[in-house]
Amino acid sequence: MPWHVIAQAIATQTGKAFKVEHKGSVGGGCINTAYKITGLDRREYFVKFNRADKLEMFEAEADGLRELAKAQAVLVPEAIGTGIAGRQAYIVMEYLPFGGSDQGATRHFGGQLAQLHRCTSDRYGWQRDNTIGATHQPNDREDSWLDFWRQHRLGYQLTLAKSSGYSSRALNKGEQLLDQLEVFFTDYSPPASLLHGDLWGGNFAISFSGEPVIFDPAVYYGDRETDLAMTELFGGFSADFYAAYNEAWPLDAGYKTRKTLYNLYHIINHYNLFGGGYGQQAEDMLDRLLSEAG
Repeated sequence: MPWHVIAQAIATQTGKAFKVEHKGSVGGGCINTAYKITGLDRREYFVKFNRADKLEMFEAEADGLRELAKAQAVLVPEAIGTGIAGRQAYIVMEYLPFGGSDQGATRHFGGQLAQLHRCTSDRYGWQRDNTIGATHQPNDREDSWLDFWRQHRLGYQLTLAKSSGYSSRALNKGEQLLDQLEVFFTDYSPPASLLHGDLWGGNFAISFSGEPVIFDPAVYYGDRETDLAMTELFGGFSADFYAAYNEAWPLDAGYKTRKTLYNLYHIINHYNLFGGGYGQQAEDMLDRLLSEAG
């Protein structure tokens, strides 16, 4: 790794000379190679690498972290900078040690997330595209949430699924669902809330000092229910978290049905990335939603 390039980038962005003294690989991700680095002055940073053609992915991640940080609702790592080092793209961010005990942190995060969602825009989408996992995520701005979800979320994933060889039977069900989306939004028009966008348990932690932290975002402005739905998809969030969120900003009664619609986006994305049983899981969700739509 061309660590001198990283050191120079940190020095340029922080205005303070930096030299790498220690470096160690960090596991846990399946997309990037990650390291924790420590300087002679004991400053610590988290660095991720990928192919040079993935620079735009890191630039979008850095912008997403900055967007979340501006809300001053939940702690996120500070994005230091991005660039090319040798044949690799990189992103440097603040290193936040994890591992603090909960002691009410998860409940506190419920209220913080509601505060984040109170940050709104006049349109759905975002200023740039980004990624959801390793998949391109289009964020073209729309005035209508229904149009945004139909075109740039569910419809987009179904198009990718067709290219991935998804069954024509399931794709037909997907088209039927796209035609009936209005059924799930009767008397419900969500504000365009600032979203983390990929809020599963693996992208949430408690810092060593006991503060909730979120990272690896797929930021855009949309229905806050999409963030809440994903917290339920793979588990990892306590009842206290949901209680605190609902105390701060109660969810609409229709959320119980719409959360399946919103998580369908992620399950189809998992099918497009990994194949396997995600295809059947997505079709089961399609059947449930079509049944709800009548």
